[in-house]
Amino acid sequence: QESNPHLNSFKDSLRMTEDIKKELTPANIKEEENFAVDNQEKATEEEEELSHAEILDLFQEGLAMIVQDPLLCDLPVQVTLEEINSQVALEYGQAMTVKVKKGDGEIMPVVVIQNDTVLDLKKAIQRYVQLKQEREGGTQYISWKYIWRTYHLTFNGEKLTDDKMKLKDYGIRNRDEVTFIKKLRKK
Repeated sequence: QESNPHLNSFKDSLRMTEDIKKELTPANIKEEENFAVDNQEKATEEEEELSHAEILDLFQEGLAMIVQDPLLCDLPVQVTLEEINSQVALEYGQAMTVKVKKGDGEIMPVVVIQNDTVLDLKKAIQRYVQLKQEREGGTQYISWKYIWRTYHLTFNGEKLTDDKMKLKDYGIRNRDEVTFIKKLRKK
């Protein structure tokens, strides 16, 4: 019997959610396990009958259950695996939120691992902006090469110029604010 590639992908996704649940608090695990088992049983019973859209709906229902967990309730409905992992890392103290302030005053809460470098922060900013644009329906192209050539990230007046230097070496801790500052042109 051949297996459906969409169903296999769905089963893999369910396995990933089960791995994430293992890291969650015991209070909600039993309810979430029952939900995942029910969904797996439904998937195997209806293996030949499920369309791609139906599988996506089942997966979204599973994600909605996970996001209802008190630790993960701050996440958006269309959550990515990376966002779930970041939130779990935050709860366990393995990550920190860096508030990145743009020139227009908007503050972007970006999650990075405790011992990440400036380059990792820049990549996290790019992922944050990309996800935000996708959720808001924006199709605007951003040249990150131009952004990093034109702007510095600064913390307490100090420019974060060394991409390989760790954030903690600059003194950046959880909930600290980093700002975009336009670079001065060299003549």
